[in-house]
Amino acid sequence: MKIRNITQCLFLAGLIFVIGCKSESNTNVTVAPQAGKADFTRFISVGNSLTAGYADNGLYLAGQLSSFPSIMAQQMKLAGGGEFPQPLFTTAQKNGSGYLRYGGLSATGTPILIPVTTALGVRGSATIPGFGNVTLYTKYTTDINNYGVPGIKLRDIKLGVYGNVNGFYERLLPGNAGTNSTAYLDFVTAKDFTFFSNWLGNNDALGYATGGGVGDVLTPKADFNTMYSELLNKLTAKGAKGIVATIPDVSAIPYFNTVTVAAVLAGVNAARPANTPIIANIFISTTSGARTATAEDLIILPFPASSLMGKSNVGPGAPFPYGLHPNNPIESKYVLDKDEVANVRDFVNSYNTSIKTLANAKGLAIFDAFKYLNSLKGTGRVIDGVTLNTSFIQGKVFSLDGVHLTPMGYAVVANEMMTQINLKYGATLPKVNLGNYTFLRFN
Repeated sequence: MKIRNITQCLFLAGLIFVIGCKSESNTNVTVAPQAGKADFTRFISVGNSLTAGYADNGLYLAGQLSSFPSIMAQQMKLAGGGEFPQPLFTTAQKNGSGYLRYGGLSATGTPILIPVTTALGVRGSATIPGFGNVTLYTKYTTDINNYGVPGIKLRDIKLGVYGNVNGFYERLLPGNAGTNSTAYLDFVTAKDFTFFSNWLGNNDALGYATGGGVGDVLTPKADFNTMYSELLNKLTAKGAKGIVATIPDVSAIPYFNTVTVAAVLAGVNAARPANTPIIANIFISTTSGARTATAEDLIILPFPASSLMGKSNVGPGAPFPYGLHPNNPIESKYVLDKDEVANVRDFVNSYNTSIKTLANAKGLAIFDAFKYLNSLKGTGRVIDGVTLNTSFIQGKVFSLDGVHLTPMGYAVVANEMMTQINLKYGATLPKVNLGNYTFLRFN
């Protein structure tokens, strides 16, 4: 899912020293790469932004080149795999949709995130009746094996109109926005393939979560199960083997765990006028009314912290400082409150049960992204001498939007997927060394 308008967040800069982490290595025992019971002749990858290589709030050439399917395909080629064409932006339009780059730290220790707006692959926009404006990207209509489409949900894959309302999908189709009728499921299976990866379903929960529980809805559990079954039936119809990934714990990503309630209170108190009382609480809006925020409430990364001081509304007793009084609480769109956290976790657990049950029934390999990425919380892991965890920026796994992965993060996913492929199919795909991949974009 594309996250817009990343602004300043409350962030304490400094190095994270990890003590007592288990050290791991991707150094492989010298074994000739083999496909085992798999066939990597034509490997395709089905999914959303995580499959496309989306990072730092954008899709751009460097990110595409470090997508996890591209990394896997390089290793599969050692075991008889074929070429893996991707819908890459050209060098002249290398910045694609635009993205965020790291500009160092402000005087207060806040990361400076700079939008990149040059050398874009944007060709214009189109107004779609009943939907609105759609950004159009430079067309790419030659063969591809990476079918990652940022923003797509599992529930979208059979919609013939989807190629008109998602500019990232529209760029892969021959028709212009307003004229397309090819459903994504038909598009990805139009040409035969021998092996696939599938990481669809993230956005069926992510949109609801990143919007603070407003503006989007969770895909009904029964609908998710039905659609995922149809998807796997289509992908395996001609005997192809593959791997699927579960949906991460969306509430555990940096997008929800960087601007904490405690950090907001600390920031407010540091900025309050001298000789005024310490502010003890901030208030949030929920479906049952305003209440005091707790550590169980997750404030989103783009929260405009500066609005807490001085903003007020009207009414008896006004002015009420924004977020510091129950009559003017922080808006719901900025907070995934504890009830919404419980709700989204319940749906994600259901989705993952469906994914694992249906994949096991088909004899497919499974990468449990929920379990693995949660294992990186806290102190994390040390792999190839690199400390990895889920903290914003320093953790090296998640990019500057707090949702998508860094090139190093995508390499982590590729390695874990290949581990499961090796176990399931008796393959011997070698892992890549994480030290060969970057984690912070400066330009």
